Amino acid sequence: MGTLAPYLLARASWLHRAPTAAITAWLGLAATFVVSGALALSHLLLAEPHVHDGLVGLLTACGLMTGDPVRAASPTPADLAAVLLPAAVVLLPALVLVRISWRTRRARRRQRDMLALVGSPAPQYGATVVEHEVPAVYCLPGRAPRVVVTSAALRVLSDEQLRAVLAHEHAHIAGRHHLVRAAVEAFARAFPGLPLARLAREQTALLLEMAADDRALRGHPREALAAAMYEVAAGQTPHAAMGAGGSGSLVRIRRVLDPYPKPGRATGLAVVLTSAAAPVLPLLIACGPGV
Repeated sequence: MGTLAPYLLARASWLHRAPTAAITAWLGLAATFVVSGALALSHLLLAEPHVHDGLVGLLTACGLMTGDPVRAASPTPADLAAVLLPAAVVLLPALVLVRISWRTRRARRRQRDMLALVGSPAPQYGATVVEHEVPAVYCLPGRAPRVVVTSAALRVLSDEQLRAVLAHEHAHIAGRHHLVRAAVEAFARAFPGLPLARLAREQTALLLEMAADDRALRGHPREALAAAMYEVAAGQTPHAAMGAGGSGSLVRIRRVLDPYPKPGRATGLAVVLTSAAAPVLPLLIACGPGV
């Protein structure tokens, strides 16, 4: 799950054609790794014979079901490790996520306070305009979301192009893409060096932008969005913000102008259902003999 599967998923030909389903697949793979890792540690470290009888054996060893008497002796260091290490696999990414969310929320609050001082509201666009010599469009998601446009972007973009790229940013906000990015970032920091963590972070960042592109294309021409993406490609976004530019702009522009046929709804639904069911598979394997 952590080494082979991510490379296979990264090479799949359908990822860019169905970015939302692909994001679900990466999240499902990460969740499956956490569950399978915790169960594998429990299975290897617990010496109780009941544990190897599946779910019933595990509950019996914990004293939650009747069976052979549970040892009355004090827990040994091995017993503690058998509980703490699997718990750490589950709790570590959760704790990192809490830390990232707190820091990101504080950074966004500072950015909003700064925008209140230097920005000018543009209600006709539902955005805030700031003076800057580089064209850039980005959003600050969260509880009080803001879409920011630089003065240079207003000068170089036509009205149609500007509204297309603004729709891209509003898609980020409406889709709560910042939550997905935070979850993947927490997983990557919790398991540094793991191929799954590295590839999931890289792929998900690009797929989130593609998902926002698809949402914007529902109401705007492809040429307008592609032109706007080209103009703001070099724009830098603050920490905790999500921008329309970035390193993946060229790939996204080509995708927008020359789209591949999207997979059918049945295929997308199958990917989503498989991704949601994948974390349950390790539980069935570990607990199957006792069920």
